[in-house]
Amino acid sequence: MSTETPETTRIHNIGYRNYEGPRLGRAYARRSLYSQSLRGAYGLGRSAKSKVLPMILFAVMCLPAAIIVAVAVTTKLKDLPLDYTRYAIVTQAVIGLYLAAQAPQSVSRDLRFKTVPLYFSRPIERIDYVLAKYGAMASALFVLTAAPLVILYVGALLAKMDFVDQTKGFAQGMVSVALLSVLFGGLGLVMAALTPRRGFGVAAVIATLTITYGAVSTVQAIAWETGSAGVIKWLGLFSPVTLIDGVQTAFLGATSAFPGEAGPGAGAGMVYLLVVLALVFGSYAVLMRRYRKVGL
Repeated sequence: MSTETPETTRIHNIGYRNYEGPRLGRAYARRSLYSQSLRGAYGLGRSAKSKVLPMILFAVMCLPAAIIVAVAVTTKLKDLPLDYTRYAIVTQAVIGLYLAAQAPQSVSRDLRFKTVPLYFSRPIERIDYVLAKYGAMASALFVLTAAPLVILYVGALLAKMDFVDQTKGFAQGMVSVALLSVLFGGLGLVMAALTPRRGFGVAAVIATLTITYGAVSTVQAIAWETGSAGVIKWLGLFSPVTLIDGVQTAFLGATSAFPGEAGPGAGAGMVYLLVVLALVFGSYAVLMRRYRKVGL
């Protein structure tokens, strides 16, 4: 029995109060999710352990550019030894590792811990979630791939190379890595979103990018050695890396990495571009369909 007397009994009113602050709506929520996802792709706002791998890969991407600039300035070269449009193709393994590590981090945890419905309980819809995650992943890849080009460009100007030529090459390179970032970002998120297990997502991304590039490059080399040069440009349609190579060869004045430099011309280049656009919009459609189910 209670020994409390009426004199010592207290009733505390802890009732809810109406929120009277600003209601920022969907646009603010979408921007916040984009910002948080972009920062998370480099470990910002997360533990120190989460920053190690993305920062190391970022440094690895920029180191060759810094070395090239140092050599160019010291030896007073008249042109860079590596074209802007070639840099991402040469370092595609680093880009693949970064995407394999960060795409599952962006979406797999939400799936594994079933937090996606919590996002949709706020003023945010499925399209907002997909656009924010897609945009953040593409932006993170763009930062990774564009930073070395900026280093090359600044170094070229310091070495007093031709301003017009370097600016044109830099612009072509930026267009190339922007297209690469959108394509790779979509494919990486699709692979990662298909499973809540991060390890499976990592393996799927590596297989999609690195293994397909190795397989296509090997078959292209065999075709070149056996005198079947005509099929080399069409084989490039079966790997994301060679797709970007083909588009920039056809439209951005790049030198192809295909055997014998048998890159596609303008006609075949249109096919490459259409395939890239189909993959980008297809990735978006797959993500929308995927989150229609998990958001319930």
